Amino acid sequence: MKIRYFDRLISQGTLAIHYPDRNTQLIGNGSPKAHIHLRERKVLTRLFSDPEMAFGEAYMDGDWWPGEGGLSALFELYFANVDNFGSSRILDIARHALRGLREANSRLRSRRNVKHHYDIDRELFQRFLDSDMQYSCAYFEDPDMTLDQAQQAKCRHIAAKLCLQPGDRVLDIGCGWGGLALYLARHHDVDVTGLTLSDDQYDYACERAEREGVTDRVRFLQQDYREHDGEYDAIVSVGMFEHVGRPQFQTFFDQVARLLKPEGRSLIHTIGRNGPPIEDTHGWIEKYIFPGGYVPSLSEVAPCVEDTGMSLSDLEVWRLHYARTLGCWNERFQAHRDTFEARLGERFCRMWEFYLLGCQAIFRWGELVVFHLQLAQRNDVVPITRDYLYRDTPDAVRRFEDRELGQTG
Repeated sequence: MKIRYFDRLISQGTLAIHYPDRNTQLIGNGSPKAHIHLRERKVLTRLFSDPEMAFGEAYMDGDWWPGEGGLSALFELYFANVDNFGSSRILDIARHALRGLREANSRLRSRRNVKHHYDIDRELFQRFLDSDMQYSCAYFEDPDMTLDQAQQAKCRHIAAKLCLQPGDRVLDIGCGWGGLALYLARHHDVDVTGLTLSDDQYDYACERAEREGVTDRVRFLQQDYREHDGEYDAIVSVGMFEHVGRPQFQTFFDQVARLLKPEGRSLIHTIGRNGPPIEDTHGWIEKYIFPGGYVPSLSEVAPCVEDTGMSLSDLEVWRLHYARTLGCWNERFQAHRDTFEARLGERFCRMWEFYLLGCQAIFRWGELVVFHLQLAQRNDVVPITRDYLYRDTPDAVRRFEDRELGQTG
């Protein structure tokens, strides 16, 4: 009966199930092909109960492990058959009922959600991120770029979209470890305020600004975006909006509009869904990695922008850049896995690699992309063509960036 259930799930490709007694069961045929090894036969019952949650939890517990092709092969097989993995109607109703509660991110809950992920262990992030500690999608404008180079390319691209002038006041909502704020101050002679809720990010960013001697132009605040006041020429937010939660979408964009000067520009860089809204976020990711978050569809974001009166001056969709970024992060994580196991335990390492490889698969074979929403208070403050974004960066700037990477790497 259980195997017939798997037959309904696997309509394309092959799943090889390896049992503890060394027997192997093949489900389906052809490519893609993936393998799972079961610690005990009864693990199947657990996996059938709620595949999207139980597969991750059982992997963390060591109840199953992948064979040839590793986790990536299993995720590829999953996305080849994703339409067959619908949850039961009862689970759908329960999750829909809880959705608004889970995403109602009050100031207190937002702080708790941030600490759950970003305050795990600073060394973890320093080991698997680039030297600038950029924890968001890189921009591989050249296929031969390293991760560090692609993260600097992202900063250049974002800076161009902000149309910065020397002396501009810039707000960075969700500034992370401060890399983008420091980049903008160094390369564009602007004054930057960065907001974060993370203890580790705040401490690291402040230390770095002090070390680099730019505290007169860059300051970091441990503050919720809803509590901030001021007037800014430009507002940027990279990788933060997906933590806002649907009930707060309008609040977020209203605050951006309130803080922007009449000639102000904004760039919102967020993971997005290349399809219609869903009733529930990915359960395992929400529970173990990013509590309180939600990845928006464009149809959920556009009305909020419209209600502010701001102009959507440009929209760019990055495809596959995040898949490559996550692949680089996983390579670096695996290179230091023994260190992380000693510091954080084997179960954590399994959770983290399931997260990195699972997200890589979603961006490669699934529906996730990155949205770049460029906003302006008026429709005449941003150039009317995209030419300004793709002019060659002066060689002197690139040499300076490469030298910085060499010093911080």
